[in-house]
Amino acid sequence: MGRKKFVFAAVGLIHTPFKKILEVPRWGSLTEKEAVIEIFPEFEEGLEGIERYQEIEVIFVFHRSKGPKLKVKPPHDDKERGIFATRGPVRPNPIGLTVMKLLRREGRFLRVKNVDMLDGTPVLDIKPYKGE
Repeated sequence: MGRKKFVFAAVGLIHTPFKKILEVPRWGSLTEKEAVIEIFPEFEEGLEGIERYQEIEVIFVFHRSKGPKLKVKPPHDDKERGIFATRGPVRPNPIGLTVMKLLRREGRFLRVKNVDMLDGTPVLDIKPYKGE
């Protein structure tokens, strides 16, 4: 069985304070920085009820990845590891996942914190994680 291909399109973008890759923390929980997820207007209705959750999972694209690579040396380690043992962006499928605190919803905008993405990162999906 060969690799199956899938096509995805962003449902929104995240606006973060991180403009350069070296500014992004390796875990969102390592920062209290706030950001805003902008959901495109045609998907706003899909946010109904999200306010009931304290945390959300955000699936996104490493849109500036220059990968893939199967072995990488994380910046906090002196040993090379397999890409699946890291949170690095140079993955066979450049998809990221992070858990964020949901501060509030403002229409089609979500104010969040614990962010580990570059400004302008495309968001593929949002799922409730903790709350209710």
